[in-house]
Amino acid sequence: MNDLTVNRQTFDEVMVPVFSPAAFVPDRGEGSRVWDTQGRDYIDFTGGIAVTALGHSHPELLRVLREQGEKVWHVSNAYTNEPVLRLAKRLEALTFADRAFFANSGAEANEAALKLARRVAVERHGEDKYEIVSFTQSFHGRTFFTVSVGGQPKYAEGFGPQPAGIIHLPYNDIEAAKQAIGPKTCAVIVEPIQGEGGVIPADPAFLRALREACDTHGALLIFDEVQTGVGRTGHFYAYMDTGVTPDILTTAKSLGNGFPIGAMLTTKEVAAHFKVGVHGTTYGGNPLGAAIADKVVELVSAPALLEGVRERSAAIKAKLAELNERFGIFTEVRGKGLLIGAELTSAYEGRAKDFVNAAAKHGAMLLIAGPNVLRFAPSLIIPQADIDEGFARLAKAIEEVVGATNEAHAK
Repeated sequence: MNDLTVNRQTFDEVMVPVFSPAAFVPDRGEGSRVWDTQGRDYIDFTGGIAVTALGHSHPELLRVLREQGEKVWHVSNAYTNEPVLRLAKRLEALTFADRAFFANSGAEANEAALKLARRVAVERHGEDKYEIVSFTQSFHGRTFFTVSVGGQPKYAEGFGPQPAGIIHLPYNDIEAAKQAIGPKTCAVIVEPIQGEGGVIPADPAFLRALREACDTHGALLIFDEVQTGVGRTGHFYAYMDTGVTPDILTTAKSLGNGFPIGAMLTTKEVAAHFKVGVHGTTYGGNPLGAAIADKVVELVSAPALLEGVRERSAAIKAKLAELNERFGIFTEVRGKGLLIGAELTSAYEGRAKDFVNAAAKHGAMLLIAGPNVLRFAPSLIIPQADIDEGFARLAKAIEEVVGATNEAHAK
């Protein structure tokens, strides 16, 4: 047998090089703390990119994992199962939806939503109604269809001809949307807060204008809540705080707290256009993932937990304000709940990754949202003590980057 000793260098030797992971290798986690293979501990402000909503090794989720794991993991969609039916009922009771489709990821949920929207338009209006409106800097996944719909060309270029009928508009530009959405539009897909694009919240008036334009032209409004959903903004889904209800909602990330699961939620009338055999998935809706997600939804939808998200949001924004008063490195802090972006000043343009790397050296895990924005998406139940400790470590990291920058300028 080959030597199975592994470390960070092993990644470069055995993995397809589409990622550039950190120098340390996480080994175990508990709550909002992670320990690497060398035993060093880190405060986790990443939440696995807004995924581990209930932190690491949550006892209730571990209990469900063991109980369902001892029953049945997978049966295929030739059969249904009780956990997935309970999960669907719970999500539908919480939302506008009365039909659910389960997949393995946010990309697959968006793929299903976009295919469904096209199918609805063709069956209701004919082949000419196929245009999809999306927005610049948006992100909807890495399948070929979703990456083409996403508004970041760097992710879609270099793979040959892209699907036709996709229009990208400026985010939060009401007039541009009114002019572009028309008789050929089958769907508009929008993130209530652009996550990968820089943590940019939608103006409620912009979302209302999209709803009105879709209604006028018989198009479907899709909310991509892969990152904003399941309590992340302090509301179970972000749409609930906008006064706008979509026709289709996609959700993943926090839904399984790290177990791969995604969902497309919609109405009975729209869902009727996906007949038997029109779309499918092998693993989607498996009983193990559904059981875990059902417990996540039960816990996160509790009003006290959602109120706690809003309280933690205020605490983190206050900490960022203190850092900015000390170092003057942010032009803006924005976002809702525990999806927060801090945009760097021009003096540190393009250097968000430098701060992330320095934070890791000092024991804090941090994200970026593009080259100029530090992104915070921790567990929704991160203790105040971990927020305090994490920001103490982050202050040391910022001090290091700022000091090195000032020294370089002095030379």
